[in-house]
Amino acid sequence: MKQKGKLYLIPNSLGSDDLNAILPQGNFNIIKSLQTFIVEDLRTARRFLSKAGHSGNIDHLDFLILNEHTNTNEISNYLDGINQGKDIGLLSDAGVPCVADPGADIVTIAQNRGIQIVPLVGPSSILMGLMASGFNGQNFAFVGYLPKEQNLRNKRIKELESRVYKEDQTQLFIETPYRNNQMFESLLGQCNPDTKVCVACDISLDSEYIVTQSIANWKKLKTKPDLKKRNTLFLIYK
Repeated sequence: MKQKGKLYLIPNSLGSDDLNAILPQGNFNIIKSLQTFIVEDLRTARRFLSKAGHSGNIDHLDFLILNEHTNTNEISNYLDGINQGKDIGLLSDAGVPCVADPGADIVTIAQNRGIQIVPLVGPSSILMGLMASGFNGQNFAFVGYLPKEQNLRNKRIKELESRVYKEDQTQLFIETPYRNNQMFESLLGQCNPDTKVCVACDISLDSEYIVTQSIANWKKLKTKPDLKKRNTLFLIYK
């Protein structure tokens, strides 16, 4: 009986072009051995594989698309090749697969089929931001996106701040890049003066900005960071 293949979870950079600075050599060896990839965006995937030194013709690789437009019924056969001994890579657009990123449905299918899943090492903005914030790293929650509507967003911010004090739990969340400045202003307007906010922006890039201040001190700054169209993680703690 032919041995099953494996599903490799492949991290991408957070925007840096120097993959050698952020990914271990073992990742490149695995990437170069694969011929089938499940990807969110075809163009981004091809660019990454070229930078990673994939020795094959990129156009001859097999790409299976998984994003918000993919019908969940279509992905049930994405892993069929593994039964014939083929290894498959699940490639993130940025950071690590399945964390604030599509891919969990594929991993669930793999788990249900008894397929070996191999998560590879790579940058996670969530963990890197938490590391640099000075906040509680033993009790934290990543809650994804907050509501777009201002009143609902403000209410959610107050709920998360309450959890910080009641549960001693760091709260982490993200926003669509073009609404980052509005999110920051909402935090300044809703949180208590002593509550601390960390703004972790452009992590691992030359423009990286990771600063923790109390709300009171953030308000005192004459010039606040411009976060528009920059990948930003917000963290709150006491």
